[in-house]
Amino acid sequence: MTTTARGDRVWFITGASRGLGRAFAEAALGAGDRVAIAARDADALREVAAPHAGRVLDLPLDVTDRDAVNAAMDRAVDHFGRLDVVVNNAGTLSMGAVEEFTEDEARHQMEVNFFGALWVSQAAVRRLRMRGEGHIVQVSSIGALAGYASCGMYSASKFALEGMSEALAMEAASFGVRVSIVQPGGYWTELYDRMRTAPPLEAYAPMRAELERQWSGPEAESVDSEPHLAAEAVLRLVDSDDPPSRLLLGSMVYDLAFDVSRKRMDTWARWEQVSRAAEHAVPAPGGAAHS
Repeated sequence: MTTTARGDRVWFITGASRGLGRAFAEAALGAGDRVAIAARDADALREVAAPHAGRVLDLPLDVTDRDAVNAAMDRAVDHFGRLDVVVNNAGTLSMGAVEEFTEDEARHQMEVNFFGALWVSQAAVRRLRMRGEGHIVQVSSIGALAGYASCGMYSASKFALEGMSEALAMEAASFGVRVSIVQPGGYWTELYDRMRTAPPLEAYAPMRAELERQWSGPEAESVDSEPHLAAEAVLRLVDSDDPPSRLLLGSMVYDLAFDVSRKRMDTWARWEQVSRAAEHAVPAPGGAAHS
């Protein structure tokens, strides 16, 4: 196994035409690395690639198309000779109460945020394990810390991504491939400008009004950060000889992670007696295997 230093790495980044994905690409290029950038918007990709002739390969790609993902990764390997870092960043946001989601809206959220990430992960790990090294960075969200009203399907897609990624990390480790989950807080991207909304039901109008009040009221004066700060953190992550399996990005998400974890631990502790009483090991009936 060899170690690829900064300035000689090859990245593959999805959702790289704008927002965090573009910031990741620009940070990698600023470090002297080469980058394959993938996204659905071909014109925006060309704009990102233009100032970096020879060091950027732009690849129009819809990550929900598994065959297209494999073809794009093959093109990147053919062009650059290898891959070192794969950043699974493409994603969308759909908002609405869980009951409000149509089947098509629910499936769209999962197709992009989970299945798209799954296809990229499968394609990446296959190539990286054959090299015996590499790093897959899964861009999750603050929405994976807990479910929140109106963000249920988005959280579901990110919870699914994280569950898959934790298993992938264990499976890939023996091949020298690292997997890290990154959970960003708020950044100035176009995520909310491009989000989808489930068809509203009148029953949830009071909930929407209350959420709007919370998000726009004086007590909600949160200011999002510039994407380049997240990109600098990801550079430090992939530079590390011992990268974490999870990395929180931002003070707000850091504090929230601890708050959510403490509340869950408090609840588990209060219900410990009930939890422990629900288990009492006995031999399998008739010698049958566990069900």
